[in-house]
Amino acid sequence: MLHERFQAVDKAQLARRFGAAARHYDAHARFQQEVGQALLAQLPQGQWGDALDLGCGTGFFLPALASRCQQLHGLDLAPGMLAQAARRGSGARLLCGDAEALPLADASLDLVFSSLALQWCECPQQAFAELHRVLRPGGRVLFSTLLDGSLWQLAQAWQAVDGKPHINRFLGQTRLREALEKSGFETPIIEVRPWHLGYGQLAELLRDLKGIGASQVNEGGQEGLGGRARLVRLTQAYERFRRGDGLLEASYRVALVQLQRA
Repeated sequence: MLHERFQAVDKAQLARRFGAAARHYDAHARFQQEVGQALLAQLPQGQWGDALDLGCGTGFFLPALASRCQQLHGLDLAPGMLAQAARRGSGARLLCGDAEALPLADASLDLVFSSLALQWCECPQQAFAELHRVLRPGGRVLFSTLLDGSLWQLAQAWQAVDGKPHINRFLGQTRLREALEKSGFETPIIEVRPWHLGYGQLAELLRDLKGIGASQVNEGGQEGLGGRARLVRLTQAYERFRRGDGLLEASYRVALVQLQRA
């Protein structure tokens, strides 16, 4: 890697996990779709030339993007996700690849859209440098990513059970800005939004996380629930986060970011 590593990620395992989730991903991706729609709403009006949906997943946003550009690429690390994306009929050229080593030529894109994909990078600054490399002068990037503090309720509940990490690490806002600036994006626009979801039971949240393939990927993680007894303890520990409306709250901190290459 050219830059400091933020986390150790087994890319092959990550691709398998998301690929295995591909067929039922959309049924569990309410939050991901909401964030992507919010990001899409920030896309300036008009037609774009060559565009990329980075971390396109099942291709949920490919049709909307295809209507706004002349040539669209969809890239994902997981072949299983790309197989689902191919069924969208968007006309996008689908590529299997890594955000930290984009299989695209220098200065070949006018627009990059990426929603909730870059938080899985081993070295975010390397990915941002790749975005800078493939953009043409004046090219734009719109991306969303998770910040530290996301799923803090689940993290605290796990601490009460076994004191071990079960939640992925995410960049803080200051570190995100520093990584972007070091990658060549001098004036990033970063909007941070809290996102609060409600679940009737903890099992519903856990099913969503498993259903989208977003279980622990950081080094040293404690995978799985480890038996019914620990799940019972986790459920009990999470009860203190039940809201007045009767739902259990799961909170995220989302960064909506706009970049432009000089």
